[in-house]
Amino acid sequence: MGYYDNDHTRNQRKKGSRGGYFLTSLAGALIGGLLIIFSTPLLSEYGLLPYKVEPQNGSAQPDSRDESPGESKNISVDVVTEVTKAVEKTGSAVVGITNIQTGGGFWFGSAQGQEAGTGSGVIYKKEGDNAYVVTNYHVIEGANELEVSLSDGTKVPATLKGGDEWTDLAVLEISAENVETVAEFGDSDNLKIGEPAIAIGNPLGLRFSNSVTQGIISGLERAIPVDINQDGQPDWQAEVLQTDAAINPGNSGGALINIDGQVIGINSMKIAQSAVEGIGLAIPINYAIPIIEDLEEHGTVKRPYMGIQLGSVNQIPERYQQSELNLPKDVNYGVAVLDVTENSPAQEAGLQAYDVIVELDGEKIEDVVALRKHLYNEKEPGEEMQISFYRDGKLQETTMTLVEDKMTIEQ
Repeated sequence: MGYYDNDHTRNQRKKGSRGGYFLTSLAGALIGGLLIIFSTPLLSEYGLLPYKVEPQNGSAQPDSRDESPGESKNISVDVVTEVTKAVEKTGSAVVGITNIQTGGGFWFGSAQGQEAGTGSGVIYKKEGDNAYVVTNYHVIEGANELEVSLSDGTKVPATLKGGDEWTDLAVLEISAENVETVAEFGDSDNLKIGEPAIAIGNPLGLRFSNSVTQGIISGLERAIPVDINQDGQPDWQAEVLQTDAAINPGNSGGALINIDGQVIGINSMKIAQSAVEGIGLAIPINYAIPIIEDLEEHGTVKRPYMGIQLGSVNQIPERYQQSELNLPKDVNYGVAVLDVTENSPAQEAGLQAYDVIVELDGEKIEDVVALRKHLYNEKEPGEEMQISFYRDGKLQETTMTLVEDKMTIEQ
């Protein structure tokens, strides 16, 4: 509806000016549109837009030879952002990993390998004829053969250099012949909550290879209990980064990168509960680097060895804390020694079964997880460790000289 009033003269004037008003409006719209079209590349060039717009093939003008009047015109643009630059820098270094295990069937007398699972990995080093890939231990666990799928689709066999169940890390060796890109490690100690984080991996198998999801760093130094032997009790406490970038099955072992394309974490696991969404976890790269170096060089992680079997006091019924361990009533924490290995550092230090360790180097030890964290993160083979423990209700002290664990991780 138009605007009407009782002034006939004004109404006539308005009618007479409609054509001029329409032409003025049309001209203004055309000029405004042309200004937007021609100014957008200039604004992009000076960095005044959040993205960069470049015409493909050197021109944003469509070929109008085959166009009919009234048809829409397609203009191709190349959008460049900090995220696309980061992905372009590192994406080709993220690979797919196939875990092949021997099946029960036979074909012409030979056991057939079957795909037991897939995951992701990151090429972090190229040296001579070989390249090295870091991934998660659970990706390669139980494999008879390993195959790496490069970003261009090339598949190459891989050799396991070493794996560590406790940190969920493993290192593979492949031929460097077709490797073009090597990832750069960043500094996970300088991360800030809220800064961008980009996950690259192969969710749901290799059908969705090199998928990219974006989010932020949601939390630092998150502690997640890990049950290594599946007995229902935590054996270890993983320190991880939290991100809301989507991490799904198959992303494990892939890269979490910063806005500069540097690897800041190795995607490891996701809390998958119906009431929880957007919580992805990654191993901080600064924590992973010494593990990666040990696995590449030695095939295992060098850790100190005590030679004891342990149990958390808080998991022992209270009546046994008094009757078997003879603990004072105000002591309801610590680690009970269940057994001592012969000729071990623990035996040489004088520890016995039913002793209860409550301090290491003056640090209070609440449970088995705390003991392992101190032993593996703070100590090295060959170092001495001060131990405070209860025996028959009396607090005692001893000094233990640690050695390298050459078999399996115990305690």
